[in-house]
Amino acid sequence: MPFQVAMEVPFSESSPKSPSPDNNRQMAFKIRSSKFRHIYGTIPKKDLCYENIRITRNTHDSNFCAVNPKFLAVVTETGGGGSFLCIPLKQSGRVDPKTPHICGHAGVVLDIKFNPFNDNIIASSSEDCTVKVWSIPEDGLKSNLSEWIVDLHGHKRRVGYIEWHPTAENILLSAGFDYKCVLWNVEQAEPVNVISCHDNTVFSMSWSQDGSLFSTSCKDKKLRIIDPRMARVAAESPVQDNLGSRSWKSVFLGDTGRVFTSYHSRFCDREIAVWDIKNMSAPMRTEGIDNASSILLPYYDQDTKIMYLAGKGDSNIRYFEIDDESPYTHYLNSFITSDPQRGLGVMPKRGCNTDRCEVMRFYKLHASKNLIEPLSMIVPRKSSVFHDDIYPPTASLIPSLSADEWISGQTRGQILMSMLDGHVTNSPKVTSAKAVQNKDSTLSQAPTITTYKAVNRPRPEGSVSTQPYAGETTATTNHRSIPASLRNIKQLSTNEEFVSIKNEKSNGVPVDTPDGPMSPSGSNTVKKVWSPTSPSKATTNGFPGGDNENHCRLQSDRFSPEFFQAYLINRDRTSTTSVGCQGTDLCNQKGHLRKAYFKQLEEIGSLKEQISLKDKRIRQLEEEISMLKLPVAGAESGEGQSEC
Repeated sequence: MPFQVAMEVPFSESSPKSPSPDNNRQMAFKIRSSKFRHIYGTIPKKDLCYENIRITRNTHDSNFCAVNPKFLAVVTETGGGGSFLCIPLKQSGRVDPKTPHICGHAGVVLDIKFNPFNDNIIASSSEDCTVKVWSIPEDGLKSNLSEWIVDLHGHKRRVGYIEWHPTAENILLSAGFDYKCVLWNVEQAEPVNVISCHDNTVFSMSWSQDGSLFSTSCKDKKLRIIDPRMARVAAESPVQDNLGSRSWKSVFLGDTGRVFTSYHSRFCDREIAVWDIKNMSAPMRTEGIDNASSILLPYYDQDTKIMYLAGKGDSNIRYFEIDDESPYTHYLNSFITSDPQRGLGVMPKRGCNTDRCEVMRFYKLHASKNLIEPLSMIVPRKSSVFHDDIYPPTASLIPSLSADEWISGQTRGQILMSMLDGHVTNSPKVTSAKAVQNKDSTLSQAPTITTYKAVNRPRPEGSVSTQPYAGETTATTNHRSIPASLRNIKQLSTNEEFVSIKNEKSNGVPVDTPDGPMSPSGSNTVKKVWSPTSPSKATTNGFPGGDNENHCRLQSDRFSPEFFQAYLINRDRTSTTSVGCQGTDLCNQKGHLRKAYFKQLEEIGSLKEQISLKDKRIRQLEEEISMLKLPVAGAESGEGQSEC
């Protein structure tokens, strides 16, 4: 009876209108339209998987895997030092235990990333506080690779994450457990900027689509948007009290000006959030996922605007569609398997199979098996023709800017290619920004960079550097040049070149003393920067000796003309023998001869620099001796004379 009375009470005109049954029925059956709603995952046959790979058991929260259309790289478990496996992508099946590895790190490898513009270049970071760049032969490795092409030293603690720049060539970003992010110019093997705005450990980094900004998530519970060229925070969120103590991740959502984060709350619930970089006071949307304990790793596909969430240790992959309007995230589906995952490698979109309507491909590292499985995310379509609605133009292998152009302040979007025939579809405009500036107060203190150099760095054919370094003469250093990035960050180092001079005062007279002895070497070195924390072993920075017996020679022996003449004769004999062993075909190539010629010029110029520094040092010592003799002579002349 009460129910009937309630139904009989009419609504007045001033009261809010109640929804009619027809409206309720329409709302209940309203489904959001999406062409990716029925996306599903598939596992290939066993012969297309990669077996017998000793995947690392490290608990670091990186992917431990990198992949491109040519190679598959995986961090492996080793007894000592650090190494990772790099095999051709077509070499599936059971991997030979004796397969060559890339081994050159003194500590465990923590992260690896392929160059987005060169499939044969890969960078690795390690617990030995270094970042190394390697070159993979076109046909794969035939023996263990221990010779890197670039060795970057600058972090004081282990380097946990690295990211290549999305539009500029040879720009690399690294984050270490020393709370610093270092921006590197790999082409010149030198740091561009040091970002030290974090108060605690950096958990993740993500570049914006045009590479003008990057985001970081930190243990201090702040999300930061950083301008790498200005080395300052462009925007940051307040301390998020709802965050737990576990690692959390952030990723830029393409060119939308938004950032996606995945984290654990104080109550150990896994949540996701969307932030607007123009208003970082609070997230635009927050959504709970579940209460599992594993870390959520986000993978964003900027072409299809789909966010994939894979828990480290979970056996499922969730995917959401990102929208420009509220509520911004729309859950699509989950791909569930029976085995947990340790990490995922992501294939670039240009490596996906368009005949199968494959929009994403992961390479799953099994947590309990020595197995890597390719997982294909497929949009169901009836025909196998090319579907341009699910394959918009994607990032190509062509860089938009060179390293020096980006450092000078230019910004340009990605050069896109068609997934149908591979032709370039756009020509992005170049915008100007401020060039690299170092205004960080920490740069005026002890230098952060210890040593950095390039080993066997290729030089452009037909070009010889002409500008001298600071304190050198043009006549003796016409073979060298100062890169644009080095001119902008001279405050990062204190002493440059093989033998550095420091100005100190003794009795009011400037005296220059060498930072440390340096004997000639035949290695292809370009530049060395010493600092109070510079390593002294040859395996650390690539320079010979350090504290060995060769560096204990007398000053006269090291800089005598006979020593340099004997060194030049010995070097010429060695180089002649090595060139002869390469075969007549290699000697006939014009490019190799030109590189050898420029290498000889560089080594000869290096010897001339040391000779000029020797002469300068001799003159300074003579002036110091003469200044010390003046008081003694004055005292002797005045002895026995009266004050009158």
